[in-house]
Amino acid sequence: MHPGMMYWWKTHRGGGSCHAYADYGSAESYGRRPRRAERMEMYFASHHESDLGAGALGVRRPLRFLAYKLELDERQVAELARILGDLKTERAQSEVDGRRATAALADAIGAEQFDAAAAGNAGAIRVATAEHLRDAVVKALQRLHALLEPAQRERLAYLIRTGTLQI
Repeated sequence: MHPGMMYWWKTHRGGGSCHAYADYGSAESYGRRPRRAERMEMYFASHHESDLGAGALGVRRPLRFLAYKLELDERQVAELARILGDLKTERAQSEVDGRRATAALADAIGAEQFDAAAAGNAGAIRVATAEHLRDAVVKALQRLHALLEPAQRERLAYLIRTGTLQI
């Protein structure tokens, strides 16, 4: 197998190694995923999201990850779910605005005469979207700071600093 295929095989088949699906069992088990791979699908389901959302702060997996790493209690987990849900909504809206700006740029370049005003408006939409998303992230971080205890804040800062968690 070509080395470049190894990554594809691992990510699209859900297993940890390229030999995870070798099955020398009965004929009816041929082509069936092992149970371990079915369990792994739950954990890697958000792996193939778009780059803007990137799965970094969705609601499901990051919530469990942060609840475990930061040792959150039930009240904190509920509030963290609300914070992450709001942030996910803002990111989805920014993706919609980004597609709108891209369509406006395409319309400006595709016209008979280049429409500089439309291109400028599309650029302004992108800038406004980036600023709005920045404000939403800052607000989410403020809410997280108020929610967490000092030791939990230090652990969260460490996760962000090391790149384990991306915001």
